[in-house]
Amino acid sequence: MSYAIGVVGAISVNLGACTFNRRLGLRAYERLIMGATFLVLAAVELTIAKTKPEALFFAVCVLGVGLGFRAYSHKISGLRTLTVTRKVAEMVSPDLASIVATRLEEGQKIMVAARGITRVLGFALDEAQLRKATLCVLYVKEVAVYFSGGPRLGRTRWEDDPEAAAIMAAMIKRGAECNVCVVPIYAVSQDAAATIVDLSATMGVDYLVIGATQRTALTNLLRGSVVTNVAQHLPDSIQLLIFG
Repeated sequence: MSYAIGVVGAISVNLGACTFNRRLGLRAYERLIMGATFLVLAAVELTIAKTKPEALFFAVCVLGVGLGFRAYSHKISGLRTLTVTRKVAEMVSPDLASIVATRLEEGQKIMVAARGITRVLGFALDEAQLRKATLCVLYVKEVAVYFSGGPRLGRTRWEDDPEAAAIMAAMIKRGAECNVCVVPIYAVSQDAAATIVDLSATMGVDYLVIGATQRTALTNLLRGSVVTNVAQHLPDSIQLLIFG
């Protein structure tokens, strides 16, 4: 009976813990069956404990000795049991190590959306040099209305655009000095945000760097913020860095 009370008690505790653990992905009928089995085994455990006091005394002694050795081993190893709030416990959860793990890997791609020669280009170049990554410099020329005789939508030559050519030439030169591979990307589009998201996914970049918009509040209200639109539609696999 000493063996029976131990086995039944262990199974009861296991079933009860699984039944009341909301984090387990159990279906409703599975949780119901485990709960019913737990109640039956708990009744059997109480029955054995009442009818066989010697078995109950043996089980209590074994449990007490085991908990005593556990407490002593924790004491000599310097471990202490602390009661903290749930919020603090979530902050030190085992998943924290994977969340804060470094992502410095060679061979990554960083894309920076350029709207002129600004500090965001230097920041992106520093990140690419630090991570030993390829830097894709994207310049999107926005056109408000597309006419048949106007500029062709899609990718064209950046050398034909004076502003884009100035940015690309400067970044290619700085990239050569910093030993960073700079890939110029040029596009003409009516929707800059959609183009940035599409090219980021197409190029398979790991990080997208965008400078904070400097437009007025009224302009943002009428046309929308490029940063906001990109953030809403960017795939989860691409990290978004907003500079400025």
